[in-house]
Amino acid sequence: MHLIFESVKKIFNRSMNNIKLCIFDLDGVIVDTAKFHFLAWKELAKDFGFDLNKKDNEKLKGVSRVESLKLILKWAGVMKNEDEQKILTDRKNEHYVKLIQSLKPDDVFPGVLDFISELKQNHIKCSIGSASKNTALILEKLQITNLFDYVVDGNMTTNSKPHPEVFLKSCEALDINPKDTVVFEDAAKGIDAAIAGGMYAIGIGNEDELSHADIVIPGLENFHLKDLSRLNNKTDYQNKLN
Repeated sequence: MHLIFESVKKIFNRSMNNIKLCIFDLDGVIVDTAKFHFLAWKELAKDFGFDLNKKDNEKLKGVSRVESLKLILKWAGVMKNEDEQKILTDRKNEHYVKLIQSLKPDDVFPGVLDFISELKQNHIKCSIGSASKNTALILEKLQITNLFDYVVDGNMTTNSKPHPEVFLKSCEALDINPKDTVVFEDAAKGIDAAIAGGMYAIGIGNEDELSHADIVIPGLENFHLKDLSRLNNKTDYQNKLN
C-alpha cells in the first residue's frame, strides 16, 4: 500500500499556476541508466547463486544502493554482515561506474532539454533529486550539469525514498515552498516521496504502477509548460494523452 499523508489531501486544491520549481529524478526521467544498474547487480548476484531478473530489478527503482543489496540478499536467502555488505556494494558500484562511462549527450531522453529550456525561460527553477551517488558523474557525461539550479544525490541524504528528504533539500536550498513544486518521477517510491513532501507528483512511465501520481505521462517529449496548468483536471489531461 502506498504511503498516505495529510499533504495529499491538499494537492488537488492548489493552482499549478504558482509553480516555481521542478525537481527531476535522474534515472528513468532524464536518462536510462537502469540497464547499467541491472547488469551490475546481476553480475554481483551470480556470486551467491542468485539469478536476478528484470522483474526483480523493477523493484529496485528509486531504492538506495544499500537497500537494493539487502533486497537482493533477501530474495537469494543469503546472509551477509555489515562489512561484507559494504564490500559487495563497493564492487557493484565499481562495475556500474565502468558501464556508465559510455554515456554521452545523445543519451538524454527526447524532450528533456526542450522542456527544461522552456522552464528556465519562464523563470522556473530546476533541480535533480536522485538516490544515485553517481549523479554528478552522470550529469557530467551527459553535459547537462549547468542546466540545474541545485542537485541533490545519494551522498547528501540519510533517508531513502519514500522519505521526501531528497526533494525537500532542493526546496530548502532554493527557498521554495514544497506546495509550489512539481516532481517528475518514474518510481512508485519516488511518487510517494513527492506526495509525502506536499508536492505535485508527475509519474513518467507505466500508469498502472504510478497511478497514485497526480498525472502519468509517457515521457517529456512533447510535454510543455502549458501542460502543467492542465494538471488541475487530471481526467481531461489523461484523455488528451490517450
